[in-house]
Amino acid sequence: MAENNNVPAVFAKSLKKVFVNKKNPALDSIALNGIDLTVPKGGLVALVGPDGAGKTTFMRLVCGLLTPTSGELEVFGMNTVTDSEAIQERIAYMPQRFGLYQDLSIKENMDLFANLQGVPEDERKEKYDQLFAMTGLAPFTDRLAGRLSGGMKQKLALACALIHDPDLLILDEPTSGVDPVSRQELWKILKTAVAQKGMSVLVSTAYLEEAAMCHDVYIINKGVILAKGTPEMLTEPYKDRVYFAQSEGRTARQMLDAASQASLVLDSTPSGDGVRVLLSKDADLKEAAKELGVPSLSPLPPRLEDAFMSLLIAADKPQKDFGENVEVRNTKGDDSKPVIVVENLVKKFGDFTAVDDTSFSVTRGEIFGLLGPNGAGKTTTFRILCGLIPATSGKVEVAGYDLRTARASARRTVGYVAQFFSLYSIFSVGFNLKFYGGAYGLFGDKLKTAMDAVVRRFGLTGLLGKKAGGLNDGYKKRLSMAAALMHDPGILFLDEPTSSIDPLARRVFWRSINKLADEGKAIIVTTHFMEEAEYCTRIAIQDRGHMLAIGSPKEVKEAAGLPETASMNEAFIKIVRAYGKKAGIADD
Repeated sequence: MAENNNVPAVFAKSLKKVFVNKKNPALDSIALNGIDLTVPKGGLVALVGPDGAGKTTFMRLVCGLLTPTSGELEVFGMNTVTDSEAIQERIAYMPQRFGLYQDLSIKENMDLFANLQGVPEDERKEKYDQLFAMTGLAPFTDRLAGRLSGGMKQKLALACALIHDPDLLILDEPTSGVDPVSRQELWKILKTAVAQKGMSVLVSTAYLEEAAMCHDVYIINKGVILAKGTPEMLTEPYKDRVYFAQSEGRTARQMLDAASQASLVLDSTPSGDGVRVLLSKDADLKEAAKELGVPSLSPLPPRLEDAFMSLLIAADKPQKDFGENVEVRNTKGDDSKPVIVVENLVKKFGDFTAVDDTSFSVTRGEIFGLLGPNGAGKTTTFRILCGLIPATSGKVEVAGYDLRTARASARRTVGYVAQFFSLYSIFSVGFNLKFYGGAYGLFGDKLKTAMDAVVRRFGLTGLLGKKAGGLNDGYKKRLSMAAALMHDPGILFLDEPTSSIDPLARRVFWRSINKLADEGKAIIVTTHFMEEAEYCTRIAIQDRGHMLAIGSPKEVKEAAGLPETASMNEAFIKIVRAYGKKAGIADD
């Protein structure tokens, strides 16, 4: 029987999912609370929302991995419970942690997934050639998956998901932890698949500029759809509410602080030497400018993030700080001497040069961003600065210590927050803080004073007895920050500090980071969220071990030939692409 062409790829109506606690029904968790959602055939639909909103739960329901509590859920007109086997043949699901086999080559991973999906042997060469050409993996088919960069791993995962030509592709944050250039390439692949094969795609993403490329967007929070429509429909109400405020002699951090105090400003982010503000509905422009301490405001086109933030702020009334309002203790003094000095740094692994003749310095009170595509050399630079690996040549000083001769002494002056949770999951929050305090020589009253300070600062009061592994991602990041600051270091290294947390939580994290810089701490940060680079005093963009640009966000945008109101994402891509073309190693 022929399928009705009007039947959508996914149809959900009044869909509800409750995770039942058999021991204590009062602790039942409502993950989805009566949502309506449709993915049309050939449609590219984005699902966006904060952590715990219900995005992954919905995708797992569509795949038949979970059973709905109530409501309707169909895939191509088939019931996800009674017709799950037939549905499985027509869909592909790429979860956040896609199961590539690290010890197998690209080609061997493809063979494995082709076997699992029953792809006939005589069809494989043509499919492989097409997918390798589409993803740019053709020159690397013998390389082990474990030796690939983050971007290449995601491309391979996508190729494996597409191996059986699914009618519906479901992607749960496919570009998480991937640099802007690789993200752009992944989305080009997705759009090609939709255009050439008529494939339907349901994707969740933490990057709202990606969601803005979809046909339809659903904004979800706490299991409820807050808004749905095309990106244009969702941003239309904010056309006259987004403005740029020039710094007028103040720093971007000072401007952000003024914006956070302004009653007419709903949301604010740094932009060049000024701040981008979303005003509350019906705000008076002159009054808003007065609150910000500027003569006038310049209008800007709204972005999907403006709609997202406005809806979530209305729904959640989020906190502006983690815990108690911490009074800034400015310990910077008059010392402008750099606390980090890097001159002609080179790092080689055998014949491979990971970092090639890099130089920069960082002073107290600065937030210095190390940016670059996956495999650019920024992580290697970061690890050398932390004293984790030695340099091949060049000068590297941290807090006055030469890392060639005094790495252990230098490490005592720094705090380090890893990209992935690296504390002791099986032990309590309190134990972890005591352990890290003790590792830095804090005992007795000194340990208690330090613990009290970080617990208040990061809103961990009442959680000291809870196992660290039981915290959600946002609280794990808070605990990591607290542990890194137990010994009150003058230098703080933050490796992707806001990865895996939503935009609302990222705003609060950066307020905390800004306060630490205002206290005089030197902060070195890596991030793939390019809008976060705007919070940095200065940024450096690396690629293939070379330094491509260094300066303030405004200066870097100027180097890319862009105005300061342009997005840093655009500037980053232009700079990296220009270098790639010059070196003959980039696609158009």
